[in-house]
Amino acid sequence: MAEWIEYSGGVYKKKEDLYRELKERRDKVLQMGDAQVLERRRKAGQLNARERLGLLFDNGEYLEIGMHVKHRTTHFGMDKAYIPAEGVITAFGKVNGRWVAAFSEDFSAMAGTFGEYHGKKEAYAIQFAMEKGIPFIGMNDSGGARLQEGMDTLEAYGWLFRTQTQASGVIPQIALLLGPCLGGQAYHPVMQDFVIQAKNVGFMGIAGPAFVKTQIGEEISLEELSGWRAHGMKSGQSHVVAEDEKDAIHKAKELLSFLPSNNREKPPRLTSSDPPDRIIPELDDLLPDEPFKPFDMKKVITAIVDDGYFFEILGLFAKNLITGFARFNGRPVGIVANQPTEAAGVLDINAADKGARFIRFCDLFNIPLITLVDCPGYIIGSRADWAGILRHGAKLLYAWSDATVPLISIIVRKSYAGAHYGMLDKSIGADFVFAWPTARVTIVGADTAASVIFAREIRESPDPQETSRKRIREYSEIYENPYVSAERGYTDDIIMPRDTRKYINRALDLLENKFVTPGTCPWKVWRKYSNINL
Repeated sequence: MAEWIEYSGGVYKKKEDLYRELKERRDKVLQMGDAQVLERRRKAGQLNARERLGLLFDNGEYLEIGMHVKHRTTHFGMDKAYIPAEGVITAFGKVNGRWVAAFSEDFSAMAGTFGEYHGKKEAYAIQFAMEKGIPFIGMNDSGGARLQEGMDTLEAYGWLFRTQTQASGVIPQIALLLGPCLGGQAYHPVMQDFVIQAKNVGFMGIAGPAFVKTQIGEEISLEELSGWRAHGMKSGQSHVVAEDEKDAIHKAKELLSFLPSNNREKPPRLTSSDPPDRIIPELDDLLPDEPFKPFDMKKVITAIVDDGYFFEILGLFAKNLITGFARFNGRPVGIVANQPTEAAGVLDINAADKGARFIRFCDLFNIPLITLVDCPGYIIGSRADWAGILRHGAKLLYAWSDATVPLISIIVRKSYAGAHYGMLDKSIGADFVFAWPTARVTIVGADTAASVIFAREIRESPDPQETSRKRIREYSEIYENPYVSAERGYTDDIIMPRDTRKYINRALDLLENKFVTPGTCPWKVWRKYSNINL
């Protein structure tokens, strides 16, 4: 017990006692919360909040901020409640040699519930990261809102949401789902740039199963309602699905390696041993002769990028469009590609949303974009029209038109109708458009065009089938090729598939210092931003 020493002006403690008090307070916080919860989770193979931070940061070293923060609530027994670090550890350290800010929610400390000062800590960490220009990672594992704090809890969510929004587009923000994340608690991860969900332990939802049953009578399990299939495959709200929490943390570090620390920097370029002019002969034989027979576009991607390494984003959602990160000559790029093996690579509502969001992120953080095009068009029909395909499809057009980063399009096969712009062409902003000899660049397919242009002739012909075949061949010969576009200057060159990597790398070298004044249209008229069809 500390010894108090009196003097003429009052009393004081010896410094040895002060140092001892600090150690005792720190040790108590570091022990974390409920020992039974910690042990139960350990036996289940889960890491605790501090172990997660140790796995994230280089050498397990980090600087903790706010260790001694304490709530101020006195109602409902809270005056006696001790919640170590307010249920969330906020910290700063290095990830792969670069500074990163993070928080890690502690389920052992009052279930990691979100209260006033819990929220203040998280908001401060993001604010600090934004001001210092470093990425932010949130590790979510919380029982939800701390209801004992009432209005103070409610208001704290607003601080956090506003801070995240202000930081959006300034620093990369990554959310990890490593435990429950329900109710208001689910909004702050989904508002960040990327959500990585750990299978079997990470759950996210606007309400839990019990609340759903009470309010609307639906009986559903937590896994079905809020698990990885719900958000990785159905809602498209989890960008990456990890096998477990260690894999989730590893994938977060992997994702960070493609991203700049903030919007004023270029993404980090690595040294690559993969020759930039590498020829890929197998690409010449990859496509089937039949123009509508599917092939796997991922084979093209892995063939042309550095060392065949591709980090896919939303790989389980809207699989007709592929998005993700790769490198060319060590330089990070974003890739947007149609996948002919899934719904023929058509652009539907989910694909449009997925692509537009990815394009805008890359543009915000100075990451060049490359498209690989084989698209028959936007989806048509009453269901698509009534669901808003025009509104959603326009998001892609806005995203490309607003983009200021280097933009390169490779037309592999079909580039028809509105999808010609939705997948990036010269008129909507591409710096370079290259086409393979297999490309079919035109307003619609020959069979569709012939059925419209020559409808009467075909109908009144003695042999309608033969006339139709003749007109389809004629239209295809004239328009379904890459050369008409090249003759008009809309396609920069027709290249052999084997040379694709070489052309992309040369284009990226040329566009290294591309500069477009942000916030202005080509006519230099001031505006805040475009009114995208949200």
